[in-house]
Amino acid sequence: MKVLLLKDAKDDDSGQDPYIQELGLYGMEATLIPVLSFEFLSLPSLSEKLSHPEGFGGLIFTSPRAVEAVKLCLEQDNKTEDWEKTLKNKWNAKSVYVVGNATASLVNKIGLDAEGAHSGNAEKLAEYICSRPCSALPLLFPCGTIKGDTLPKMLKDKGIPMESMHVYQTIPHPGIQGNLESFYENQGVPASITFFSPSGLKYSLEYIQALSGGSFDQIKFVAIGPSTTRAMAAKGLPVSCTAESPTPQALAAGIRKVLQPNSCC
Repeated sequence: MKVLLLKDAKDDDSGQDPYIQELGLYGMEATLIPVLSFEFLSLPSLSEKLSHPEGFGGLIFTSPRAVEAVKLCLEQDNKTEDWEKTLKNKWNAKSVYVVGNATASLVNKIGLDAEGAHSGNAEKLAEYICSRPCSALPLLFPCGTIKGDTLPKMLKDKGIPMESMHVYQTIPHPGIQGNLESFYENQGVPASITFFSPSGLKYSLEYIQALSGGSFDQIKFVAIGPSTTRAMAAKGLPVSCTAESPTPQALAAGIRKVLQPNSCC
């Protein structure tokens, strides 16, 4: 059974993308097609803020891309040595909040201790932050230009100071159309398509509708999380399943339930 995941590939220790691996355990053949590219912004400003941890109560990361921005700005400003010697320890004396295991893993790789990774989305992370002791200093929140407003609003309502800054912007992947056309030509209409972000949905839906033709209504559409579910609903797209958490295991279980409803769990 062929399923399509609209995301870029990430290798784990086995050298295979964990989503492909997990879906394969259920007898599903997954194909990954990247639909997003990213441009980094304001890296000198981010570098300056990272150099002064005393001005902040901690950090918030809700996407792997924001962590990549931190890593990149340290490298570009030749601050990697300062980071290793003193800065990362000063930040580790504060809270570093993250959404999801993928982001937590990257945060660990730059030497920071992550907390809140169990929260699968921004809303749950905001609830977790609100349950923790609060500093009078603002939390630094490097994010994308189209971040959701759920987390900032929840923190503001609880009186928790936060300073967000845009460190990357999302743009369409240049190969979306060609890669989708190639997939449909070689594999046909997939049984299921998973969207991993509202932006991914925005940039790919038109091509999917055109390529699927009369078979469009037969596809089971799946969302990786609640913000993507809301975006799909706003487009009038039926959501067959939302993964319980943004992990390969949860997504594979959800797709299996949709495509193989009579399977033993």
